[in-house]
Amino acid sequence: MAINQKPRLKDAALKRFKLVVLVALLVFVLFLILVETNSFQNFGPWFSDDPYLGYDHFDPKVLRLPKQSELSIRLEKRNWLPPRNLDLYPKLAKDHIPIVLYVHNRPQYLRVVIESLSKVVGISETLLIVSHDGYFEEMDKLVQSIRFCQMKQIFAPYSPHLFPNSFPGVSPGDCKGKDDDKIIHCRGNPDQYGNHRLPKIVSLKHHWWWMMNTVWDGLNETRGRSDHVLFIEEDHYILPNAYRNLQILVELKPKKCPECYSVNLAPCDVKSRGEDGNFLFAERMGNIGYAFNRTTWRKIHKKATEFCFFDEYNWDITMWATVYPSFGNPVYSLRGPWASAVHFGKCGLHQGHGEMDICYDNGVLNIDVRDVDKVANINSEWEVDFFKNQPGYGAGFRGWGGWGDERDRQLCLNFARMYSSTSNVSRS
Repeated sequence: MAINQKPRLKDAALKRFKLVVLVALLVFVLFLILVETNSFQNFGPWFSDDPYLGYDHFDPKVLRLPKQSELSIRLEKRNWLPPRNLDLYPKLAKDHIPIVLYVHNRPQYLRVVIESLSKVVGISETLLIVSHDGYFEEMDKLVQSIRFCQMKQIFAPYSPHLFPNSFPGVSPGDCKGKDDDKIIHCRGNPDQYGNHRLPKIVSLKHHWWWMMNTVWDGLNETRGRSDHVLFIEEDHYILPNAYRNLQILVELKPKKCPECYSVNLAPCDVKSRGEDGNFLFAERMGNIGYAFNRTTWRKIHKKATEFCFFDEYNWDITMWATVYPSFGNPVYSLRGPWASAVHFGKCGLHQGHGEMDICYDNGVLNIDVRDVDKVANINSEWEVDFFKNQPGYGAGFRGWGGWGDERDRQLCLNFARMYSSTSNVSRS
């Protein structure tokens, strides 16, 4: 009887083989389907040679983000391209500190800033990220001309300047000025002073908040970074010793001022070039050349509700008036006695572009670059002088307004949720 067992064994083995092949084919087909639907999009450029893979790694519908225009989509795709100038600077220094320059549309200023950055000692060691609020061809060309370091461009895809006929730009039927929505049935919530939203004003706060969330939690180049990132604006002249002084301050902060949340390249007083003393200084975090790490960012991010619902269109005043005070202790920033960055702008960020809002400045300036500004000038042996009675916005300050529309507040909160499905951000 045993003579019939061999064919049966062969049949059973053949069936098992066919089953294994079938399962393998099903797994392969499932894999192709997942790739096609971008299930692996969070791996970004590391997973595929396609540089655009991963750009839509959050669902705008789930977050209730505005419907994007073709321009908005094209610009967002550019956000996920690799840095430029990799052929000239294939590797970053191991201890490099990324620099984020955020800009709007002041090309005469941007030329000055780019020229100043080109002379910064050590600039070729790091990555420069330029964040654009809106799209302006001349600004784009100026940034693409940068050749002195690795450079990456990102564009705020929900900038009001990209939406001429819909929110977050101007929507048909939006209230204007001090319109009474109950009488004329227009759309929008006024601020505490009765004024309705102006897109070119609210874009200040939107851009900064989108940029911070994207740099810290979105971009492949920086989202895993725990150490410091430097932030500068298009009207900050960066002195030659800025990067080396920055590196020194970052190294000294945990030793000299463990309670400090950040480091600064300039005093809070934008008109000051420093004290010329042999001391380090700890004062309120300024808005000129400031750098902080992921620990500080996580504390800021947890205060998204405070940031997004405070009726103040300036990001920096919002931080000073409501976010930093909510930390429960003084928020100090460490700096040296001489400024390594100088504010030179005379026109506000979004001034000078309307027929009735003239603010002309050709960007010509004469910054006195002294010998002390050309080399690192911070001594690690210096003591820290604390400015304990810091000027600021006291209890009861309600903000200057401009940020009362519920749509702006919700968009702001959605930016805080873009890169985290488990975000604990909620309206209080």
